[in-house]
Amino acid sequence: MRPPAASPDTDAVGSIGFADPAALGAFDADLAVRLTTVAADIALVVDGNGVIRDVAIASEELAREPLVLLRGQRWIDTVGPDSTVKIDEMLRATPPAGVGRWRIVNQRRRDGDGVVTLRFMTVGAGEDGRIIALGRDLRATAAMQQRLLAAQQSMERDYLRLRQAEQRYRLLFDQSGEAVLIVDAATRRVVEANPAARRVAGSDAAVAPGAAFAVIFDDGSRDTAGALLAAAAASLAPDPVAVRLAGGAECRLSATLYRHDNTTYVLARLTPLVEAGLPDDGRQMLIDVLERLPDAFVITDDRLDILAQNAAFLDLAQFARREHIRGQSLRYFLGRPAIDIDLIVAHLQEEGSVRNFATIFRSQQGVVDEVEVSAVAVADGEQPCFGFAIRTVGRRLRDDPPAGRDLPRSVEQLTELVGRVSLKEIVRESTDLIERLCIEAALAYTGDNRASAADILGLSRQSLYSKLHRHGLGNLAGGDE
Repeated sequence: MRPPAASPDTDAVGSIGFADPAALGAFDADLAVRLTTVAADIALVVDGNGVIRDVAIASEELAREPLVLLRGQRWIDTVGPDSTVKIDEMLRATPPAGVGRWRIVNQRRRDGDGVVTLRFMTVGAGEDGRIIALGRDLRATAAMQQRLLAAQQSMERDYLRLRQAEQRYRLLFDQSGEAVLIVDAATRRVVEANPAARRVAGSDAAVAPGAAFAVIFDDGSRDTAGALLAAAAASLAPDPVAVRLAGGAECRLSATLYRHDNTTYVLARLTPLVEAGLPDDGRQMLIDVLERLPDAFVITDDRLDILAQNAAFLDLAQFARREHIRGQSLRYFLGRPAIDIDLIVAHLQEEGSVRNFATIFRSQQGVVDEVEVSAVAVADGEQPCFGFAIRTVGRRLRDDPPAGRDLPRSVEQLTELVGRVSLKEIVRESTDLIERLCIEAALAYTGDNRASAADILGLSRQSLYSKLHRHGLGNLAGGDE
């Protein structure tokens, strides 16, 4: 009767050995070599003195590495300085009929360019202290671990950026003074609303997640709001509409479509037409006054593109509808080309305002009017802009007496003519002014003696009389003395 099979032996590291080692049969040298090369990328046979007696390399990649000569060398002399202690411990701690534990060893290269990292386990091969060191190439594993680490770090950086971006947009969303609601385009139910939207709606429940979007509107405005959402969901760009909320507040509603996670949403914004809870500071009255002002008034951006205008500006530019003029440049209408408008803008940028600048205005039909422009720059608002007040003065200039009959009396009066008349006319009027002033001074100096005055001025008496007649000076009926 055969004895019962022995239970598997368990070593110190918890591995389980064969139940019947005799089942492996007798080992010859060829079988031992084959098993060794299959089990490891590199195998070293080390004698009791720590000298490598033979080497077998099964890995093609490892065979191409310029490792330092191993055969005939002390194993401890072929590794990096950080691995010498490990080799010494492995040689001393490996029992003659047992196995050691896995250790990481850095084998040196012949060219001195770095090391090759291997993982060795030692197996005792006899009472003479001989051991077999089985090594595995860790470079592929290390490269995979490096890629895994790089991918993990990249994911962590992306996650950190996403969190920071979410915090910034969440802060903007919550701190915005404009009421903003995110609405599911398919169900038309509120997904999220900021605190401003809750204040405008007058109730947290009205804009709570899952609430119907139409609930916050008055019965008469629900169809209008629904039509705006439908237009936005159809990938159109609808214009804002005026609506009335259930609490009675009047607002301007705008909608913008966007997609996120394969779901379509509408970003709805509510802008109160009259600020609820704020005292009436006359802003609406100011707007009404500017709209009815007889002088033309226009607002442009910093590139002089028209943003808004009153009815008088439409009349002056000869436009029938506001939509036709909005977005056009004021340069086309105001000032002489490449002269006046650049001067006005430069002065606005330096001083902030311009008063009573004389220039011309051209309508779309080519009609030219003499105008005076006062302008102001607003640089600290939500959007930098310019405001221009334009007053026609053509009729007033036509009612003024001709320049030849009443000449300017000072340099200030002459400089006021710049922009009104040509340089040739200004020079002619300046010459007449100087001539008249010199004749008056000569007459005063000579006590109104025309003969002496002519001598002082270097004129003949006939020339002096002609100039006196032209300027209307003196009593031409009197004598010379």
